[in-house]
Amino acid sequence: MTLRFAKSPLSTAVGAVNTLVLAGFAFQAQAAMEVSVGYAISSDSHYGAGSRAFKETLERLSDGEFTVTDHPSGSLGGERAMIEGLQIGTVDVVITSTGPLGNFVPETYVLDLPFLFTSYDQARCVLDGEIGQELLDKMNEHDLVGLAWAENGFRHITNSRRAIESPEDVRGLKIRTMENRIHQQAFEDLGASPTPMAMPELFTALQQGTVDGQENPLTVIIAANLYEVQDQLSLTGHVYSPAIVLGSPVLIDGLSDEQRAWFDEAAQAAAEATRAEVSRLEEEGVAFLQENGMTVTDGVDPAPFQSAIEEVNAEFVEQYGDDMLERIRNSDC
Repeated sequence: MTLRFAKSPLSTAVGAVNTLVLAGFAFQAQAAMEVSVGYAISSDSHYGAGSRAFKETLERLSDGEFTVTDHPSGSLGGERAMIEGLQIGTVDVVITSTGPLGNFVPETYVLDLPFLFTSYDQARCVLDGEIGQELLDKMNEHDLVGLAWAENGFRHITNSRRAIESPEDVRGLKIRTMENRIHQQAFEDLGASPTPMAMPELFTALQQGTVDGQENPLTVIIAANLYEVQDQLSLTGHVYSPAIVLGSPVLIDGLSDEQRAWFDEAAQAAAEATRAEVSRLEEEGVAFLQENGMTVTDGVDPAPFQSAIEEVNAEFVEQYGDDMLERIRNSDC
């Protein structure tokens, strides 16, 4: 005979409470959604500062509903690969230069035109205004979500062979460029041999002499330790380089209005953090690089460079028209 004991009302009630508590914990664990943030340079960089600001803001606003995982130094791939990851949902958020972005959203090529902007104030004003918002909205047409415009800074040339004071000094140099045909065409017009490659490959390429030099803002030159393998820096300021905080539509399109507002605020915090770090290094970066062995050529006259690469603008206008270019040039910024 099998004896069966009836449960007391108390034990039944305790069991029900325990079940509810466990269910609550399970729901909380399920509700905490992990968000990946990828970028191509180190966590000590301006992008790292942006990622930390994004994480702090999103986790605070969502009260733990979202947790953010940082993926620096190209651990999710180069910038082009990460943008592709956004489109298919294998990456959630990316902080990237606009270098490879034109391959996905051609309208953004205008931002890569040499000598388009003359100051940080002008560039930030344009990107924070109507034009910048229009370009962010364009991302939606290409399976991307534009969240905010961040910053890299004005780009300069480094190399291991000679000081650069004029276009003639660039001739014959093998220069790493971003995977961006506007930049590649500009350096071809200067007589260099542009060599596009992903950022995670650059240090080794410079170290081994695969390329003679590269061009990047001070922020990247410092964050990527390029002063260890380059001894010449020329402050050409030939291109203002924005950055952008992009989201995956696979994630963003599934958010509620409240959640989307959290992501927008977090992205804006990231953008402000990158700009703050750019501003700091514009003041302190040159001295740091000199202290670490680089010879710095300052006071470079931009006019000969502008003349040497003026065809880049003409080719852009021929292909994409001059509407956006003229709007930027004639803006009140």
